[in-house]
Amino acid sequence: MALIQRTLGVVLLLALGFALTACGNKEAEQRTAFTTFLQTRILDKPGVHVPKLTDAEKASFGDYAQHYAVITDFNDGMNKSISQPMQAIMAKGGLRSIGDIVTRRDDLQTAREAMAALRGALDQQLATAETARTKLKQPDDLKAVYDKAYERTVSTPASTFKEVFPAVDAVFGHGLKIADYIKQNSSKIQISGASVQVSDPAVQTRLNEMFQQLGSQSAAINTAQRKLQAVLRGS
Repeated sequence: MALIQRTLGVVLLLALGFALTACGNKEAEQRTAFTTFLQTRILDKPGVHVPKLTDAEKASFGDYAQHYAVITDFNDGMNKSISQPMQAIMAKGGLRSIGDIVTRRDDLQTAREAMAALRGALDQQLATAETARTKLKQPDDLKAVYDKAYERTVSTPASTFKEVFPAVDAVFGHGLKIADYIKQNSSKIQISGASVQVSDPAVQTRLNEMFQQLGSQSAAINTAQRKLQAVLRGS
């Protein structure tokens, strides 16, 4: 009986060792597949690429598919909560004439407040991604590649996107100042579309200064947008 028990014990130990080895090999294969995906599908391509995983890819990555979800969740959230709403806000706050500055002052104020809310949404999206990232357990070889992919698809786009907000806020804020100044001096200013007639030279000078500043601030938006596009496209 003792011999049988010892034999069974050896068999069980061998079986357990085989199971552990099999699991270890499976994890290594999943890690290799995920690392290769990050390198070839994200890092080796210019710009920001966050491809959607196929069912086969999810299966081949095992638990590491959840590591990739940190990246995809951030990008999905940024697109739905920030990029798409921003387009609508910019359209609402867009000024096509001097008359717009006066007649659409409320739209400007609403757009400015909405942009501030979007900045808060971006901060929240990034904080959520950072928290999820800190909980990931990764071997050093995978972590080195994952960190680069995370930087490319999360950190850099977020930091670059943030540069757009102060530029847009400055334009909206200055547009509101111009609207208020024109209202305060309405008896001296006549606006017809793009045409402005001012009866007071001092008011004319001040308006010119304010519009020049608005032009400079608008240029800052274009610069920030070009930088963001360069990051996204890799050019």
